[in-house]
Amino acid sequence: MKKKSFKLGLVPKLIIAIILGILFGQFLPEGFCRFVVTLSGFFSTFLKFVIPMMILAYVTMGIADLSQGAGKLLLITVILAYGSTLIAGSSSFLVASNLFPSFMSAGALDQIAATADVSLEPFFSISLQPVMDTLSAVVLAFILGLCLSSMRGKEIGNSLYNGVNDFSKIIDKVLHTIIIPLLPLYICGTFTDMTISGKTFAILGILWKVFLVVILMHLICIFIQFCIAGAVSKKNPFTLIKNQIPGYATALGTQSSAATIPVNLQCAEADGVCEQIRNFVVPLCANIHMAGSMITITACATAVCLMNQLPISLGTVIPFIMTLGIAMVASPGAPGGSIMTALPFLYMVFGTEAGDPDGAICAIMVALYITQDSFGTACNISGDNAIGVIVDTIYKKFILKSDAASTVAEAE
Repeated sequence: MKKKSFKLGLVPKLIIAIILGILFGQFLPEGFCRFVVTLSGFFSTFLKFVIPMMILAYVTMGIADLSQGAGKLLLITVILAYGSTLIAGSSSFLVASNLFPSFMSAGALDQIAATADVSLEPFFSISLQPVMDTLSAVVLAFILGLCLSSMRGKEIGNSLYNGVNDFSKIIDKVLHTIIIPLLPLYICGTFTDMTISGKTFAILGILWKVFLVVILMHLICIFIQFCIAGAVSKKNPFTLIKNQIPGYATALGTQSSAATIPVNLQCAEADGVCEQIRNFVVPLCANIHMAGSMITITACATAVCLMNQLPISLGTVIPFIMTLGIAMVASPGAPGGSIMTALPFLYMVFGTEAGDPDGAICAIMVALYITQDSFGTACNISGDNAIGVIVDTIYKKFILKSDAASTVAEAE
């Protein structure tokens, strides 16, 4: 009788990587830490190169395989993602503006600023430019997917569809043989850098209450999203949340919605989302659904305003959230990408002078955000699958039934 070989799951590997990263940054020499960060940097560069191709392959095939109702489902998904982002940001401001004044310390400002530009440099890096940026990949995927969905078998043949399908399988191979096995290395390097530069512990020692409130808002957001998804699909929301744990843990380490796509697709499969919908919704929402990041950015902006006695109100925050909800579409390919995208728009909240992207206040904003970025990203990708469950339900209950009814009517 063959002995079953023990295989460590992805979640334990990610937890071990996080712990090792903190221990490396805390206790080992800088030279060793730079070596770990260098290896992590190589992987990060390769990941950024693959991500646009992953989006192009999965979103194109997802839309093309829908055959009927692709345009409707695209519109529904975009509305759900954008609406979720706006509601999350507005709620974050209301909570932060009421809670933060009671425990905000002005003396924390200088201590947080000290970690804003501190980062561990790799020994060397490799320049590998992606063939296109993430936004271009999303737009191209929309065009190809929608055209293939409506034209295949009518105005064009199957050659392009088959080519994209083969390309999708190549990306699958790369993801499962390189990306997923090396994710723990990437995570270890991220936490090593954050620990040795002081970012990991700075927020806990200085503004731990802000940190905890933001994390709590993320968790409440996830809970509400899955409760809504469960109510719509008539599935147990706690089972959906349990299925999401591997994706949540991966996002905590990678700080990248796009990098978590492979694991999140597996979570969507566990939720019972059909292949066409999950291959369409998960990569798409990784780029357009930013509820967690918006919670973090809005809360951090509110905290910084309160610490600096800058005026802030719902009237100034709403236009900022609406603008950023669109602008952040191009940001999820890299850790901290959302706050980098937000910098040019911070003047809408802080004012023209304080909102200078090169100014001290924006530097503090970046430091505050980066320390919580992984939790915001985990909230983003969890909400992606909640949206996937809702869209899958709409697809099965309304669009497929409508198509079946039309076919029967035509046959008669």
